[in-house]
Amino acid sequence: RDNWKYPTFLVCIYGFFYTVRPLAPFYITYLTGPEKNYTERQVVINEMFPMASYGSLAAQIPVFLLTDWLRYKPVVIFQCVTIFIGISLSRWSTSVAEMQASEFLVGVATACEVAYYSYIYSMVDVNKYRRATSYVRGIQLLGYTVGSVLGQLIASFKFLSYNDTMILTLVLIASGLVASVLLPMPQWSMFFHKKTKGTNLNISGEHTEQTGKTENEDEGEETANKTEDPQELAVPQTCGNIVVHMIRDARDCFASKKLLYWSLWWVLGTCGFNQVQSFVQSLWENVQPSQNATIYNGVVEAVGGLLTGAATVYGVGYKETIFEQWEELALGGFSGLCSVILFVMTFSSNIWVHYATWIIFKCVYMALMTLAMFHIATDLTMERYALVFGANYFAAGVFQAIFVSIVVSDKGLGLGIIPQSIICSSYFLVITAIFLLRGLYVIWSTKTKKQTSVPSIKNE
Repeated sequence: RDNWKYPTFLVCIYGFFYTVRPLAPFYITYLTGPEKNYTERQVVINEMFPMASYGSLAAQIPVFLLTDWLRYKPVVIFQCVTIFIGISLSRWSTSVAEMQASEFLVGVATACEVAYYSYIYSMVDVNKYRRATSYVRGIQLLGYTVGSVLGQLIASFKFLSYNDTMILTLVLIASGLVASVLLPMPQWSMFFHKKTKGTNLNISGEHTEQTGKTENEDEGEETANKTEDPQELAVPQTCGNIVVHMIRDARDCFASKKLLYWSLWWVLGTCGFNQVQSFVQSLWENVQPSQNATIYNGVVEAVGGLLTGAATVYGVGYKETIFEQWEELALGGFSGLCSVILFVMTFSSNIWVHYATWIIFKCVYMALMTLAMFHIATDLTMERYALVFGANYFAAGVFQAIFVSIVVSDKGLGLGIIPQSIICSSYFLVITAIFLLRGLYVIWSTKTKKQTSVPSIKNE
């Protein structure tokens, strides 16, 4: 653990190669073009893309538990192998069923990201968390941007066909797989292999020393217990105890109204953003078909990635200046901005308007998401943050699966791209109403409390 730079370097190498996907900005064009020749309805609406949502939802709870039990590294490797198989299926698929399997595996790999983000916390000391987190998240942004630029260059100058670009992506992912195999195996995890320095937490919540003495016993003996064995001891836990502990922690966490409302926006916002992201390329294809003109999806995604990084940094720095009573109101206002942006994108026939509105939408979402993460992380231990992180993404997955089954799936409404975009715009309008009303209520209740407290002070 002293050499925190080595595991951080390797996990960053993995994160970079895992996210460099040159074909990602042109994936819809690839699937609906002559090399694959699937229809837009098959891809986006009712057969292929919905499987990614189902795969992610199905894998989230097992992956969350296995990630901690297996101590991160095996799940990181599994994520890389899964995405490799999924992209391979996509490259050599000859049927809709194979593409459905590919998208399902992509969804499973997405659910495994919790292992990537959690791994580094088991390998570095607490005072290195901030630096390690910035490296791990920043390298993914770099990989995504490099992939988008590379994809644009390949598409514009026709260095490779789309099929060959998929093979290049597989080579890059294989490089990430090598890095994942070389990762050191963590000795500790947050729940199943929790570390302690001479202290244990029993089921009733009472802290006891490994010798069996309670905390309020002689301080000298307590100090001796802590220094007697410098080795950090693993606390044996059963699966049942861990689950009970998680349920109790989740109940305690969500008892906080502040955390509950930030988590609610996290869940609703993530569901909406993921759904828009799934059809935005099809929306661009409808406005300007790639067969008739040069498309700049790669440039747009690269610029969006860089500006998103700037918005994220700004969000982190700005969080301290938002007064508590204005938080819900701000969430409502920015959600309303997202709704307006989506309405403009839906009804515009200018591809440059589409590009610009998508970049703005993405930046606003990422800035708000960063604020949500940091507000939720306030006063939470790393274990509880991981628990809330997993619970929020699971809830977002449930919401998106419901949305897909009702609006997108052929067994539901099976709506086209434009109606889907209108519904997503209206969806953010509903989020706006929820948080504006909540924000107004908070302001009104705060002013009421101040007014009622002033006379009582004067009477005293």
